Amino acid sequence: MKARIDANVAPGVVKAMLGVEAYLHQTELQTALLDLVRLRVSQINGCAYCIDMHWKDLRAIGENEQRLYGLDAWRESPYYTDPERAALAWAEAVTHVADTHVPDEVYQELRKHFGEKDIADLTLAIANINSWNRLNIAMRTVPGSYQPPQHPEKKIQEIKKTA
Repeated sequence: MKARIDANVAPGVVKAMLGVEAYLHQTELQTALLDLVRLRVSQINGCAYCIDMHWKDLRAIGENEQRLYGLDAWRESPYYTDPERAALAWAEAVTHVADTHVPDEVYQELRKHFGEKDIADLTLAIANINSWNRLNIAMRTVPGSYQPPQHPEKKIQEIKKTA
């Protein structure tokens, strides 16, 4: 597989996207939850680059293999908390917005676990990973080379520095 477009030809695109990431990293949402949602959305969209990245990021922060392998069947798997399930259902509904129009019952379940600001931040994270997926799929970004930082807080510092 060969990339169609090198993202470096338009550094403003990456910088704009990283600006959103910098914001998301300063929210109250846990990094593990954000990356779990990012991984699930990337699975839905079939973005190999983002699946590779978020799988590696989750492993780097200690996520176990069982939860990662079961993610695409999270509804039938007992490995996820109620807040995670609500966030995953929200992520799927928002990702499939043209089909689902984000049902009220999915929102009501999410409200049991998250406040309005967290929901707004989570929705932005979902919109952003959908955008990353579309950029990487369209540009045919080649997966496999991404390496997570040794210390997750370094990733946050790098994102903030770039944004």
